[in-house]
Amino acid sequence: MPDHLHVLTEGTLLASDLPRFVASFKQQSGFGFARQYSARLWQDGYHDRVLRRDEETSEVVRYILDNPVRAGLVTVFDQYPYSGSDRYSVSELAEAVAQNKPQG
Repeated sequence: MPDHLHVLTEGTLLASDLPRFVASFKQQSGFGFARQYSARLWQDGYHDRVLRRDEETSEVVRYILDNPVRAGLVTVFDQYPYSGSDRYSVSELAEAVAQNKPQG
């Protein structure tokens, strides 16, 4: 998305700290962007939501993958060059989401 980012992350340790993770991510990515473009990348703040069930996770993955399609940037989610995961391939994500897609 040209003006925002969706990230699904999992805290796997008791000491996991979302605000610290977000601050570090924004600092590291923003530093490289500022060096290259002499501009600020991130606004202050962010929106977060805690997921409690596996079904919610697949719904969020589906939402994230389909976001560039809904925005009219691509016709199929895997055409969007910035979709991805450090844990799963885009095709694995799509397969998991398709298996959990509500019927209707």
